Amino acid sequence: MNTSKQSQVVGSAGRPFVKQLLPAVLMVALFTVGLGVVYPLAVTGIAQVTMSGRADGSLVERDGAVVGSSLIGQSFTAPEYFHPRPSAAGTDGYDAMASGGSNLGPSSADLIAAVGERVAAYRAENGLADDVPVPADAVTTSGSGLDPHISIANARLQTRRVADERGLSVDRVEELVDANTDGRALGFLGQPGVNVLGLNLALDAAS
Repeated sequence: MNTSKQSQVVGSAGRPFVKQLLPAVLMVALFTVGLGVVYPLAVTGIAQVTMSGRADGSLVERDGAVVGSSLIGQSFTAPEYFHPRPSAAGTDGYDAMASGGSNLGPSSADLIAAVGERVAAYRAENGLADDVPVPADAVTTSGSGLDPHISIANARLQTRRVADERGLSVDRVEELVDANTDGRALGFLGQPGVNVLGLNLALDAAS
């Protein structure tokens, strides 16, 4: 085969490669712009129009200042407040940048000891007898460590302590508990729960 014929063969072999490369590059560019720019902007815009509060993180404000999110649990330790479930997120718990559980299994001696201590402390701070059952969420951490809710049973057992500390009637505090209880997700998923941040803010307003 002479030189001219060899160059024709090479040229004909290169053209299909170029024809395949160009559409591939164009498709990558198209999907990058469409899925990386247009789609996120469209979803963000729709969210801001239809559910701006949730799109911005369900932030809660008091006196014009953000005090937290209704979706993120935070620490309350003062006796006049309802206490959230324990947290293993971060070094001291309730760290929104280090969401996670303790990773201790049910047979862990450390977990058993920690739960025992929490049960005793919970009964002591709420004036409960030794035979009163303690709700599991009052003495165990959640998978995220940032659960914003406690069970209704947990809230009911804390009601008298909070009422006494704030000089409110038990009935009034129970009304606030009911007002800050969220139902099941979609009406059938999970269990009703009491939003601790919302309840404590309502208590401050009532007191």
